Amino acid sequence: MIVIIGFVIVTASVLGGYVLHGGNLSVIFQPTEILIIGGAAIGGFVVASPVKVVKAVIASMARMFTNKPYTKQDYIDVLMMMNGVFYKIRQQGLVSIESDVDDPKTSPLFSQYPKILGNHAALDLITDTLRTVMTTTIAPHELEALIDQELEAHHEEAMQPAHSVGTVADGLPGLGIVAAVLGVVLTMGKIKEPPEVLGASIGAALVGTFMGVLLCYGYVGPMAKNMEHMAQEDLNYLNVIKVALLSFIGGGAAPKVAVEFGRRVVPSTEKPSFIEMEDALRAAKK
Repeated sequence: MIVIIGFVIVTASVLGGYVLHGGNLSVIFQPTEILIIGGAAIGGFVVASPVKVVKAVIASMARMFTNKPYTKQDYIDVLMMMNGVFYKIRQQGLVSIESDVDDPKTSPLFSQYPKILGNHAALDLITDTLRTVMTTTIAPHELEALIDQELEAHHEEAMQPAHSVGTVADGLPGLGIVAAVLGVVLTMGKIKEPPEVLGASIGAALVGTFMGVLLCYGYVGPMAKNMEHMAQEDLNYLNVIKVALLSFIGGGAAPKVAVEFGRRVVPSTEKPSFIEMEDALRAAKK
């Protein structure tokens, strides 16, 4: 919703200012210029991007318009779930969670949190880490390095749509110039026409440069930046899980202490207070 509001503000500001200055909207409405710029941009994107990146960009664009950022409750839920896992391990041993890890959807520990079950990156990070600990004798520092590499690979993959859309945005001003040059070429064929005809033709040609720059800095560029923010939010969420896991498995911290380690690295705007986390843990215990 916020993305749509931003687009409306950009459009209303540019067109509204133009109209208030005495401009005629019919002059800047040039469908052929949009076809040239938009078609060339999409074609270049398809040429530059493997199929998996094209699919990732489409998915990111869909998520951008429907995305609900991580809330305080999301962080409380994941810490509560981690707390339940840690307590079960502490009381019954590491082998006791084998069935939970193998089939999280039917696990009493995981099934309480459907949003986490739907977050494949988070669920894989938890289950794969626990499987590794159950089936190997990996040292704590090696486990941390392993998780860091996994998060780095995940973040690089998550940033691919932003990089691809950003590349398209960078090329739009140049494609606007291409459209403008084509308009000038057409204008040269009307050189014998009256000044008012030539003026309208030159104005239409210049719309190409206008459209390229506007699309770059008003629409496509901000979309790429929005995708970067979404990827960073995902990384922040996974980092909370990482810290809680490492403090419990690698550091031998008590479940509540491990949860506190995780809470401390939650972004400040969504971080639950110590009291809020304590209340949530106490309510779950009851």
